[in-house]
Amino acid sequence: MVERRKVSWCPAISSLQRVVGGKWKIEILFYVALEDVRHFGELRRCLRGVSESTLSRQLKELVADDFLERVDYREVPPRVEYRLTRRGESFKPLLQAMWDWSEAEFEFSQAEAEQMREARESLGIAQVR
Repeated sequence: MVERRKVSWCPAISSLQRVVGGKWKIEILFYVALEDVRHFGELRRCLRGVSESTLSRQLKELVADDFLERVDYREVPPRVEYRLTRRGESFKPLLQAMWDWSEAEFEFSQAEAEQMREARESLGIAQVR
C-alpha cells in the first residue's frame, strides 16, 4: 500500500491567490504588461463587462500589493497612468505561460484564434500551436 503524504497549507500559493485572485486582476496585469495599456479608459475598453468601481478597486489593490505603480500627472483634465513595478515585471513570464496554456487547452472560434495570432505577431511572441 502506498502511503499518502499529508497535505499542508502552502503560504506561497495562498499569498499569490490573495493578490491575483480578483476577477479582473490577471487580465489587468496582462494588458498592462503585454499590451502596454496604461490608462483607466483603455483598460475599461479591454475588459468587457467590468464596472468603473470594480476596475478602480482592483487597480488600487494591485497598487497596494506592489504589482502596479499609479502615476498621477496632476493635470487638468486628469491624466493617470499605471505601470508595472519590479514585482509586476517579474510576473510577466507567468502571464505568458498562462496565455500559452489557455491557447493550447481551450477551444476558440476562428475569429478569436486570428485575433490571438495578430496579437502575438504585434508583440513578437511565438505561436503555441
